[in-house]
Amino acid sequence: MSLFVDTSALLAIMDADQERHDEVARVWHELLDRERVLFTSNYVLVETFALVQRRLGFDATRDLANVVVPLLQPLWVEEAIHAAAVASLIAAGRRQLSLVDCASFELMRRNGLTEAFALDRDFAEQGFHVVPHRSGGHDA
Repeated sequence: MSLFVDTSALLAIMDADQERHDEVARVWHELLDRERVLFTSNYVLVETFALVQRRLGFDATRDLANVVVPLLQPLWVEEAIHAAAVASLIAAGRRQLSLVDCASFELMRRNGLTEAFALDRDFAEQGFHVVPHRSGGHDA
């Protein structure tokens, strides 16, 4: 069984000060213990590296690169996926929806992924099963 890992989950894993860090870290370790295949995208990685470096510093960035990223299987956003993501973003017309999220949704659909490790309610709104589940949603 596999799932897609979003920036919101990665950031919560890396940042012990985040409200849901303990919960997300517990789920992360459960996923690893169950040997789940953890997909992400190159766009998610770029976004996560930028946020971790800016918010947490270079030591955390190094930990992300050396400890967390090797556990992930990146899916690459190619030209057609990028174009579809841009079209989805423009069609949605919502300020809080990001290009990275739209690319993630497109990659998930094209790769048959139905589950996301995310704190971003947009994944549930797009019809994906989200872990950890929290009624009412949360944007990271």
